[in-house]
Amino acid sequence: MKACLIYNAAAGSAADDVFDRVHAILAPRFELNVLRTSPDRDPSACAREALDAGAELLIAAGGDGTVSSVAGVLAGSKVPLGILPCGTSNSLAAALGIPGDPIAACDTLLADHRRVIDTALVDHRCMVLHASVGLHADTVADTSTEDKHRWGVLAYVATAVRKLSTLAPFEVELETDEQIVRCRAVAVTVANMAPLRTVLAQGPSALVGDDGMLDVTVVAATTLNAAVATGIHLFLTAARGEPATRDEVGYFPCRRLRILADPAQHLLIDGEAAGTTPVAIECRPASLVVLAPPSAEPAKVGPEIKLPTSPEAKVEIEASEA
Repeated sequence: MKACLIYNAAAGSAADDVFDRVHAILAPRFELNVLRTSPDRDPSACAREALDAGAELLIAAGGDGTVSSVAGVLAGSKVPLGILPCGTSNSLAAALGIPGDPIAACDTLLADHRRVIDTALVDHRCMVLHASVGLHADTVADTSTEDKHRWGVLAYVATAVRKLSTLAPFEVELETDEQIVRCRAVAVTVANMAPLRTVLAQGPSALVGDDGMLDVTVVAATTLNAAVATGIHLFLTAARGEPATRDEVGYFPCRRLRILADPAQHLLIDGEAAGTTPVAIECRPASLVVLAPPSAEPAKVGPEIKLPTSPEAKVEIEASEA
């Protein structure tokens, strides 16, 4: 099989010795070409170049941004995506059950088990994991590359703690095909799939990456104590496979969503800064083939729709004309 390894040497845990070991494992099994990203050749350009050269498998070695960029080129095709996690958080690998160590992840590639998952289109950009505005987006945007390389995931935790001390709720309008929800929030996350540690996405009991739907989680906590308690609640309920029940949390599924915010909010797509609101998001069912272990995603339990009920959220609902 003709495979192309797209390698981002600037990723958080990428190193030449890791690349050499990966290459030694994969080269005997594939007709392997290697393309390294650079300031003049991003992962998307590498992916298009590989497809033009006839590659039958693209392997993205980097962080979530690298993987998402390669996935965006492959979405809608039958060419599978392999993942070697070399970034700071490696959320997509975690959500798919792929080992977080790139050497161990080679076994997943060699097993050649294929899954078909959904993606989403976010203003003409591919999303595999989630898009967020508010606290999560601000945390990632304000964490420096130097801190990520030095401290890994802990760098995000430190930034989040600083952000919690200056919570700034915003007005948000969420329009689906069925309804328009207006409320005050500190975070909105639209997830296709997400690992447990992405706590602000964990409103419903499960995030299923191949159900043809997106899951929206709204967090309307307005004080430091409420925000911390809500984050702990989201983590614990998700770990038990249960939906969130706190008054500050709302969630609902949709196929399409438009987000407007006042003031405008930073937008994060698959861990990468992507401008500001407003933004339109649409699910693309069964659009990406990935090499990953068999799915262990549980069925959802509990209510399908829950909106924040805390007085501070000031929720208003009306039927959509879409």
